Amino acid sequence: MPAKRKVAALAFWSIIIAFAVMGLKFVAWRMTGSVALYSDALESIVNVIAALAAFWAIRISHKPADQNHPFGHHKAEYFSAVLEGVLIVLAAMLILAEVWRAWQTPVPIDQPWEGLTINGLAAAVNLFWAQLLIRTGSAGRSPALVADGRHIMTDVVTSVGVIIGLVGAVLTGWTILDPALAIIVALNILWQGWQVIGNSMQGLMDRAVDKDEHFRIRDIISLNSKGAIEVHDLKTRIAGRATFIEFHLVVDAGMTVAESHVICDRIEEALKAEIPSVRIIIHVEPDDEAKLPLGTGAVPFA
Repeated sequence: MPAKRKVAALAFWSIIIAFAVMGLKFVAWRMTGSVALYSDALESIVNVIAALAAFWAIRISHKPADQNHPFGHHKAEYFSAVLEGVLIVLAAMLILAEVWRAWQTPVPIDQPWEGLTINGLAAAVNLFWAQLLIRTGSAGRSPALVADGRHIMTDVVTSVGVIIGLVGAVLTGWTILDPALAIIVALNILWQGWQVIGNSMQGLMDRAVDKDEHFRIRDIISLNSKGAIEVHDLKTRIAGRATFIEFHLVVDAGMTVAESHVICDRIEEALKAEIPSVRIIIHVEPDDEAKLPLGTGAVPFA
């Protein structure tokens, strides 16, 4: 299955999985009355909303460029990720409010082992699905899918912590561990929400590729720019799946347009072969625009 279709299919199935896991967690909470399990179930509501938002954003981001959006719709996924971060923070606030009520009126935990077993099953489903989303989202350059996967992975960590803590509470009889665990869950969710929002804002602000990728792009251009004199002002930015690359290519002033076009085509083909969904702009300049001394051998970067 092509990466584009696979990303869209996983985004759709994420909605189904999110509803199923939410149902399991609310069953576990209703059986036990545990505020910690309630907090875990509340986060599952966020997972459902986030899955719906991710599915919408991925569908929009895959639309081709049009007259109003000539550079495509790639950034739609970042809006989904920002929304998910905001929802995570909201879930943490709801959990803290429930903790305050539970602290004032402690509630005994009923049917703890049955409830914990159901919650453990939900955590196992989430673990498998989160790994699949992160792996596929990274391969398909889908910020929304990766953000969804990382959020679900945080949910897994939360569930495991809650299960371990509640086992301790049942064995020791320390009911205070229940709301205490819920506080830890809320703080963990807040941190995850902050990270999701921060990463998404970087994407909306046209973040450049990382250092290693920048040098890889430089190497590809250098290896395929035979006939040029110099390359300078290399700039990159990431927008969802797409990587935008722009640079100036200096050639001999006597070179024909057709000859310089051959060099540009060779560089573009090499970049497209190595970098998925790449968009390239090359500004060709005469040799008097060079920034380094001429005659240095290999095509240098300035």
